[in-house]
Amino acid sequence: MKTSKTLKSIALTSAAFMSLGSFAVAAPAVFPNTSVTASAAKTAKQTAGKKLKNGTYKLAEQDYYNGYRVVMSMKVKSNKIVSNKYDYVNKKGKSKTDDAAYEKAMKKANGVGPKEYIPTLLKSWKKAGTDVQTIDTVSGATDSSWTIKNYAQQLIQAAQAGNHKTIKIDNTAKLQNGTYKLAEKNYDHGYRIVFSITVANGKLTKSNFDYVNKKGKSKTDDAAYEKAMKKANGVGPKEYIPKLNEELIKSYGSKEPSAVVDTVSGATESSNLFVIYAQQLINRAQAGNHKTVKISNIIYSD
Repeated sequence: MKTSKTLKSIALTSAAFMSLGSFAVAAPAVFPNTSVTASAAKTAKQTAGKKLKNGTYKLAEQDYYNGYRVVMSMKVKSNKIVSNKYDYVNKKGKSKTDDAAYEKAMKKANGVGPKEYIPTLLKSWKKAGTDVQTIDTVSGATDSSWTIKNYAQQLIQAAQAGNHKTIKIDNTAKLQNGTYKLAEKNYDHGYRIVFSITVANGKLTKSNFDYVNKKGKSKTDDAAYEKAMKKANGVGPKEYIPKLNEELIKSYGSKEPSAVVDTVSGATESSNLFVIYAQQLINRAQAGNHKTVKISNIIYSD
């Protein structure tokens, strides 16, 4: 896939941004090639996926990077998220939105600072609710945009399980060797996602993202699905599934493992889910947690 003008612009901006030193990405991350994805939360009826259990659920990065770490929480009542909190805080508990020097430097480099993107992302999360992939991607704050989507997804999973233990993210840790797995439980249009990554010698060596049916057959082998999707969107599972796996390996094999991974045109939803799940698996690899992540994926009526 050729690099788009948008991607080149993001790469140049990121280079300038990272040259400031204090704004480098904390840990390897995977970002699709989008500048802004503004989508409304789904309002359709939920047809599958565990309901959220009442209570407050929290997540916190364990390490400070460039003086800050992410803290998030959400309160659930009657299967609805009634309040959310999201911020970057320093060791004194002060918000990055109050750091005038950081704001000035980041805004000069990327056109946006924490005073803008943190409230914007929080507002977008409140609007998205459980449909976290529809949280906006703020141009100039791509890292933070995809981080909140990943972490919000993990909070949703905790709420479905009623697990009130704070989720601890080892955000600067190196990847630990082994295979890390994730699997959706519910089938959507006959398929569900299964995903695994393998780490060897501290490097990501394998990515196996796929959609499988109840017989365990890959969507890439479904000729009818391929034909219909390719006719409608210009791309089918035989193209976009291998492409996403290849891009992840390429990203983590590069000198700068935070390199951008393209969203496959015509398969945006799959690309977004791929990124969110890939980041969650990376978090598991950072913690050395080999327990399979089981996603009670929420499905809405069409």
